[in-house]
Amino acid sequence: MRIYFAGSIRGGRDDVELYIDIIEYLKNFGEVLTEHIGNQIISSDGENNMSDLDIHDRDMNWLLDSDIIIAEVTNPSLGVGYEIGRAIENNKKIICLYRKNNKNRLSAMIAGSEKIININYSNLNDFKLLIDKHLKKT
Repeated sequence: MRIYFAGSIRGGRDDVELYIDIIEYLKNFGEVLTEHIGNQIISSDGENNMSDLDIHDRDMNWLLDSDIIIAEVTNPSLGVGYEIGRAIENNKKIICLYRKNNKNRLSAMIAGSEKIININYSNLNDFKLLIDKHLKKT
């Protein structure tokens, strides 16, 4: 299975440690095309030595080549929202992961979409149990 993992880069890197753990776990189910999302070296202003056009085109190619999109959406990100919209447009299976907190609420555009599986989790172990149920069916 080819997995496109999406998480905030320019919208904030507060969850990068969590992204690393999620990506490592997702590798048990297939190839994670976007391992760089867990790279701590990526700055909040984007990826080094690539134009915005290059990043967009590379990521869209990966998204279209993927079997499933898994997005961590606790930290709001315009780019991740765009990717989810394009995934819906291309009939991809989409799972959005989020942790309820007092700071952010899940967007109604994500929570209200019938084309998205939303998984609320509280910690990494909780994530593993919940994601197993969905990926073992795939």
